[in-house]
Amino acid sequence: MTQPEQGDAGRGVAVVTGGSRGIGAACARLLARAGWTVCVTYRSNEAAAQEVVRECDAAARALGTPAGAAAVAADLADPAQIPGVFTAADRLGPLTVLVNNAGIVDRQMRVDEMTAGRLTRMFTVNTVSSILCAGEAVRRMSTRHGGAGGSIVNMSSAAARLGSPGLYVDYAASKGAIDTLTLGLAREVAGEGVRVNAVRPGIIATDIHISSGEPQRPARMAGSIPIGRAGTADEVAQAVAWLCSPAASYTTGAILDVAGGR
Repeated sequence: MTQPEQGDAGRGVAVVTGGSRGIGAACARLLARAGWTVCVTYRSNEAAAQEVVRECDAAARALGTPAGAAAVAADLADPAQIPGVFTAADRLGPLTVLVNNAGIVDRQMRVDEMTAGRLTRMFTVNTVSSILCAGEAVRRMSTRHGGAGGSIVNMSSAAARLGSPGLYVDYAASKGAIDTLTLGLAREVAGEGVRVNAVRPGIIATDIHISSGEPQRPARMAGSIPIGRAGTADEVAQAVAWLCSPAASYTTGAILDVAGGR
């Protein structure tokens, strides 16, 4: 896999949802180093989001381009907040990349223990917001709407093909919907200059495992991963950045596993 080269400035604006930590922050930093002006969303941790912005601006200055990264507060559990994210991004320049990264997991439990409230929030954040964000991106990127094309990368999960029984079947189902969104939307807009792909991370060492009630899960599960360890956020970001880059110009509708062989 060829990673985007540093020094290729002026690629437009990249929106990275959930970009204040973990995989989202890693994606934002790598895209900034590859020449995109980055707009990250965050729900509550403004300090972390602003640190990502500072790192992205430092990358822009290293490329000899004006610093212009931005952080936008948005709770994607509230669909009404989504248009404002893209209005803010419009002020930075033309949108050419969307990384649909924001997502949640919840405490491990069986389906017969889950509540409607849990399911509603899980699917609103993980699935509905991704579809709405994709729609906003298509309205800006598609040649049908006067755009110049672009790339959407959806964040799925290996859970989508494993099912996560006894853990979080609801999370797995919400990510399975992301796989279907990726395939359908890729075909819908392929003739309009927009590529749509997904990355399916496996067990990645980030703090999302705290939300599931098992922060040590990456270490515990290392023996079940053929490569023998959990992945890193930077390794996932490399795959995302490649899918966004011109090197992936003939790739659309792909779902790329970054799961250590699991």
